[in-house]
Amino acid sequence: MAKLAKQICGFAKQHGGAEGQVAYIGERGARIVLVGEDGGWGDLVAPTYEIAQQAVEKAGITVHEDFDGEFAAKVKTGPYEWSRMAGIQVGGPSNP
Repeated sequence: MAKLAKQICGFAKQHGGAEGQVAYIGERGARIVLVGEDGGWGDLVAPTYEIAQQAVEKAGITVHEDFDGEFAAKVKTGPYEWSRMAGIQVGGPSNP
């Protein structure tokens, strides 16, 4: 948990602050989605939902219940994300 909190703090420092959302992903644990004040984003996976909750609490970031609305709108995407997303859209290029 301490390592996750340190990674979250590092992300926040690199991106001028951060907010997050924790989502249960089944037996794999929980996904912590981070969005920086500059629009940068990333995620981490914790072995359990409880550990993810403890890590974001220790890091002191704002945590949202859902990844939507104003929070989701803060995410800035670039050419890489658009090229990756296009491969899974109907009519988009197929993945090799």
